[in-house]
Amino acid sequence: MNSCSSMASLLSPPPTIPLHPKANRTFLSSIFSNPPSKVCRNSSRIGKRHGIFSVTKAKTAVDGDVIEKQPVSLDDKNDYGVVSVHHVGLLCENLERSLHFYQNILGLEINEARPHDKLPYRGAWLWVGSEMIHLMELPNPDPLSGRPPHGGRDRHTCIAIRDVSKLKAIFDENGIAYTLSKSGRPAIFARDPDANALEFTQVDN
Repeated sequence: MNSCSSMASLLSPPPTIPLHPKANRTFLSSIFSNPPSKVCRNSSRIGKRHGIFSVTKAKTAVDGDVIEKQPVSLDDKNDYGVVSVHHVGLLCENLERSLHFYQNILGLEINEARPHDKLPYRGAWLWVGSEMIHLMELPNPDPLSGRPPHGGRDRHTCIAIRDVSKLKAIFDENGIAYTLSKSGRPAIFARDPDANALEFTQVDN
């Protein structure tokens, strides 16, 4: 091959693969309509999104022979206003026994403003900071035995506290079994009388 033919091969455009016109438009729009800076904006908001990713919506073309995926910007989704976790519902077999644990050992207070007579079962609402735990005296479908020894490997409710060492001393004084965080961070795990796993993680404020 001489130098002229080599230069011509370098200047000639690469072969193209024919695509459906609508597929071409979709491919290009997916590149330019959702740049990463737009997709991951506000990624720290709970309940919104995590990391960099895009969402596509499948749509059948008019001619019926191709599926067109239209990119949907995450910022176009309805923001329904996530504020916080309002409460966590926990099942208990005996309300008085559970209240002894949550009130007398953990020191939580009942929210007297929450009605009980409107529900067809006994229960209590306990303040956890500005949120609540709702104890419900109902049959528990979960087994009480055979649960993971470490509550962090089970369904659990996490409560932020200021002093893990003080709570550990309270558990020791009352004979409450517990495990510490496997990662070494200041957190302690325990179970209530109905084997509901609770995590208490230490925070600065």
